[in-house]
Amino acid sequence: MSEILTSPRHSRFGRAVGFRLAGIGSHVPASVVTNADLAHLGCDPQWIVERSGIHQRRHATPDIATSDLATAAAREAIAMAGIDPAAIDLLVLGTFTPDMCIPSTACIVQEALGLDAPAMDVTAACAGFAYALVTAAQFLAAGTSHLVLVVGADTNSRVVDPADIKTWPLFGDGAGAVLLEATGGPDRGLLASALGSDGRGAGLLACPMSGSRQPITAEGATRREQFMQMDGRAVFKWAIRLVEENVRQVVERAGLPLEAIDLFVLHQANARIIEGARAALGIPAEKMAINLDRYGNTSSGSIPLALDEAWRAGRVGPGSTVVVCGFGGGLAWGSAVWRL
Repeated sequence: MSEILTSPRHSRFGRAVGFRLAGIGSHVPASVVTNADLAHLGCDPQWIVERSGIHQRRHATPDIATSDLATAAAREAIAMAGIDPAAIDLLVLGTFTPDMCIPSTACIVQEALGLDAPAMDVTAACAGFAYALVTAAQFLAAGTSHLVLVVGADTNSRVVDPADIKTWPLFGDGAGAVLLEATGGPDRGLLASALGSDGRGAGLLACPMSGSRQPITAEGATRREQFMQMDGRAVFKWAIRLVEENVRQVVERAGLPLEAIDLFVLHQANARIIEGARAALGIPAEKMAINLDRYGNTSSGSIPLALDEAWRAGRVGPGSTVVVCGFGGGLAWGSAVWRL
């Protein structure tokens, strides 16, 4: 673990411009789970707030899957853009909680929306939306796509152990979506992006019994190995360093001062991580998007969900410059300076 903290892997930088944000939307389940609702598990409500900044989260009912959340968010983005869904020529979905192994959740969403477009999942845990955004941007910059739907969605309540009182309170379910439309101009899009991963930390946040390495067995289930296991302290220390460093680097790559950024939309993992990055970078509090107090950590859904709220509140709009930064299991991270 010390090696991961003291000798970080490098980010790979890029740039992809010539597109605008044409539509945005989000969706969360109706069921609100407050900290008080978790008291029967032995979770102290105030401890949750002090350690994470979370007051409540949303949990999907048994009949709702990740594709349902993703589809609802996508429909909001399409409605806002006022476009014909038939014009969408690519769907990229960031998630680590797919409906099932086969087919991809993106294909299920594609059918639900009635799209005639290639569709694919991108799996990068809590960095899933950032990875999906950069992937979509490359298609737009190359001219092979002209209207791309990018979705981040996760149903974390299905993979987090309800008996783990240190982890269960941190996560919620939710989704966000953006429509990206080619414009041909050089002043909109990702002015700079950074992607990175460090597999040395793969075991710090993992679901051991969920794939070909360890298929599901009754014995494994009795050990609760089908649920996510997280070394919270180690991930926290890594994230604190990573976020400040990566945000500073990607803004410098864009050739902008930090003061030129209108809003910072960091992955909503923990209030202390966000505040630590804010303080280290010297960013005014009003330039930080915060909604984890109401939704918890929604993984791939957190960045587009927070950005959608900021857009609808008038904090950002066409031409605004935002920084997005996702980070989590893998270990994986992705950041971008995005002119909307």
